[in-house]
Amino acid sequence: MHMLNLSELVLWYLAFLAAIVTHEAAHAWAAFKLGDPTARDGGQVTLDPFPHIRREPVGTLVVPIVSFLLGGWMIGWASTPYDRAWALRYPRRAALMALAGPSANLLMVLAAALLIRLGLAFEVFAAPTSIGFASLVAAPHGGVWEGLAMLLSIFFSLNLLLLLFNLLPVPPLDGSAIVLLLLSQRLALSYRKLLESPAASMLGLLLAWKFIGAIFRPLMLLAINLLYPGVGYH
Repeated sequence: MHMLNLSELVLWYLAFLAAIVTHEAAHAWAAFKLGDPTARDGGQVTLDPFPHIRREPVGTLVVPIVSFLLGGWMIGWASTPYDRAWALRYPRRAALMALAGPSANLLMVLAAALLIRLGLAFEVFAAPTSIGFASLVAAPHGGVWEGLAMLLSIFFSLNLLLLLFNLLPVPPLDGSAIVLLLLSQRLALSYRKLLESPAASMLGLLLAWKFIGAIFRPLMLLAINLLYPGVGYH
C-alpha cells in the first residue's frame, strides 16, 4: 500500500478531476451544439465537477482515491449522457461528439506545457535530473513552486494519458468513432450498433488495457523531449 501523503493525494485528485471533468464537459458541449440536448439538460455542460461526481461517484471519487492509496496513482472514469437514437440517426455528429473529449485533453496538455515553459522562462522551474509521471518539472526554489511543479507534472501526464487512451480505435473508447466519419450512412449505422455491443466493449477495454503502456511510454518520452528541447531524456 502506498504511504499516505495528504498533500500529494490532493494534488493528484485536483489534476485528475480537472482532466476528467474537462473531457466530459467537452463531450456534453459538443453533443448540445450538434443537436443532442441530453447532457445539457442533465447539467453536464459545465466545468463544475459536482454534476459529474453526482453522475459517477464511484468512478470520480471512490476509485481514484482507493487506487492512489493502493498504488500511488489515480485511475477512474466519468460519463456523459446522450440520446442513442440521435447517435444512430446522425453517426457523423456522434463521432464529432466522441472526439471532443480527447480534443479537450490535448488542449490541456498544451496549456500545461505553456505554463511549464513560462516557469522555465522566469526561472521558477527547471528541467529535472530524472523524469517521472509526477515529476516532469523541478522547482529549484522549493516552497509553493514545488507543489505547483508536481501539479503541472501530473496534469500534463494525466491529460496525455487520457488523450492517447481514449483515441485507441476500440469500443467503447472515443477513438472507435473515427471510422464513422469515413463510412456511408448505411454502414455507419451498422458500425454504430456494433460499437454498442457489450461483448465488443469488453474486448475493446481488454485490448486497450494491454497495449496502452506500450503506446504511452514512447509518446510520453517524445512529449517530454519536445518540452525540454536539447536535454535528451531517454
